[in-house]
Amino acid sequence: MSPSALRIGVDIGGTFTDIVVASSAGPVATRKVPSTTDDYARGIVSALTAILDEHQIDPHDVGQIIHATTVGTNAILQGCGSRTALITSKGFRDVLELRRIRIPELYNLLYERPAPLVPRRWRFEVEERIGPQGQVWKPLQTSSVTAVIEEIRRYELESVAVCLLNSYRNPVHEEIVAGMVREAFPDLFVTHSAAILREIREYERTSTTVINAYVGPIIQQYLRSLVTRLRDVGIVAPVFIMQCNGEMMTAEMAERLPCNLVESGPAAGVKGAARLAREAGYERMITLDVGGTTAKVAAIESGRVLLTSDYEVGGGINVRSQLVRGGGYALKVPAVDLTEVGAGGGSIAWLDAGGRLRVGPQSAGAVPGPVCYGLGGAHATLTDVNLVLGYLPHGLAAGTVMLDRDKAAAAIKAQVGDPLGLTPLQAAFGVYEIASANMVRAVKAVSTFRGRDPRDSVLVAFGGCGPMCAAQMARSLGMRRIVIPRDAGLFSALGLLTAQLQFGRSQTYLRRANVESVESLNAALADLEREAREHMSVGKYEGAVIRVARYADMRYADQGYELMVPVPDGLLSAGDVAELVSAFEAEHDATYGHRAVDEDVDIVNLRVTVDIARGNGQESFDWSSGAQETPRLTLNEASREAYFGTVHGQLVTPVTDRNGLSRTPVKGPLIVEEYDFTCVIPPDYFVFRDEVGSIVMESA
Repeated sequence: MSPSALRIGVDIGGTFTDIVVASSAGPVATRKVPSTTDDYARGIVSALTAILDEHQIDPHDVGQIIHATTVGTNAILQGCGSRTALITSKGFRDVLELRRIRIPELYNLLYERPAPLVPRRWRFEVEERIGPQGQVWKPLQTSSVTAVIEEIRRYELESVAVCLLNSYRNPVHEEIVAGMVREAFPDLFVTHSAAILREIREYERTSTTVINAYVGPIIQQYLRSLVTRLRDVGIVAPVFIMQCNGEMMTAEMAERLPCNLVESGPAAGVKGAARLAREAGYERMITLDVGGTTAKVAAIESGRVLLTSDYEVGGGINVRSQLVRGGGYALKVPAVDLTEVGAGGGSIAWLDAGGRLRVGPQSAGAVPGPVCYGLGGAHATLTDVNLVLGYLPHGLAAGTVMLDRDKAAAAIKAQVGDPLGLTPLQAAFGVYEIASANMVRAVKAVSTFRGRDPRDSVLVAFGGCGPMCAAQMARSLGMRRIVIPRDAGLFSALGLLTAQLQFGRSQTYLRRANVESVESLNAALADLEREAREHMSVGKYEGAVIRVARYADMRYADQGYELMVPVPDGLLSAGDVAELVSAFEAEHDATYGHRAVDEDVDIVNLRVTVDIARGNGQESFDWSSGAQETPRLTLNEASREAYFGTVHGQLVTPVTDRNGLSRTPVKGPLIVEEYDFTCVIPPDYFVFRDEVGSIVMESA
């Protein structure tokens, strides 16, 4: 890609699809359009075509497209993935049923886990056995594989996952089985665990392999359709896909490893916030990304995105905590460590059987959407609430989505106000407070639950709804400063443009962290780096900056869980291993509130990632310059009435845009309206604009 080529970030959300077109000088154009949930690719190509035509951009000037997609996540959440077979070792057919002992609701004896992605009739056993050190205890009986192939043919399945016992040590049997299945079914999506996850724990490895197979055909079809449609309109630029760890991979690689795409969209926003933290000099940040369906929260420390190698998906709303597990399907790939709750603009307000007011996780989504959209939505949502409270204007995204306040007020009155004996404003503010409280739980999951005090962090709010809820949340948590970045409503799409091309390898190591292990540790890390470099074909990226990052999953001896910590660069010495142990103990203390004394520490897994950075290794555009040609909301209101709860009541509130703010703090109430988001500054907050154009709020 030449320095002048345009780069495009595309982020699909539950309600809107966000697009950013950027050059090396900064964003050129941005768009927020309703997601076409029946065919996401159609909406993307239609919006891109309109942007290029409007700005008279030659499609051949597009050098790169980076895309975050919810297609894989939605397939798991909705249970509509491919018809998948699982081939495993004899005696291990029910690993997916046994799972983990833990459940997320400790005292709920009636808790029901989600059904396995592969029903039992499609789980097949083969005769073989590999020992725990990789020795062949029983040779593979190919006749048992042939019998399984006939069963797959009989059921007309669409994908196959192969996961044999101890194959992380020796994949020979697994590779033979996968090869036989591919030969029998050339058109089927076939994946085996050694190509995805070479780590201990049979359930986690099996679950990850099954997820890869379950979403594989869907992701494959979607990406090929998207690339074909882009070619049809003259966009021949390579397409890259955001991984759940915040970096990107080629579309071809994504077709082989689609499990790395789950939750890729939220990762992009956190990556963007990490860059903002580095540029603004913030040591600790908590990100709040509130879109149309969910609120996502993550922590950033020293400009670094925190990663986890163990989380769950598909069990409803995800709380990725070492303390809360068992609600979904284990997906053991490196991912941005974030928490997600059902509190977005489309989240539905409802009363439970006890008459308590609840918000989400059910969502009106893009279709039919909130009541105020006028598209047939019948349930009051958080967007309807924000409109009735006076926070939102009568049109979103430069008037492309018009809002009906009367319909919203009627729905809130009938569904919440009348049953609870509240006025529409009181009912609306009650919904707003409960939604904010749900988001507070998510913040605590990445802070207080892990030994971090949220008051030590800056709250960075983005997404279409984040800036409207930020002050209410920060007040509850005692957080004094809130930052709203430029283009906050499209921030995840902008964050996509900070991603680097990356591939990683992992391997179970299982040795004590001590002086005796230094030589073997260096050898294992070198092997992983070599594999990653070969897989990435690093040699063909002449002049690129190659970055290598290394991590270790560590635990106290005989523990059943690990924490991931960075490994220093270069050849390790005995002193480096001692420092690695100290880093693990500090992380254990921060996460669990204690550390052991004179306990041995084990290194369980090793991880190496290789990044290929653009140019000189710096992000390739200037965020301080906004998109000059982007349409802004026409401000036809100098002020409007907004309700701020029983303490402040309903106040005439000035309305401005970002350019109406200066470096001098002014006291709320104030509403800042932009093309892609609305920011609410309550009466007890000051607000100003910093040197890079971010809106900064501080409590009075």
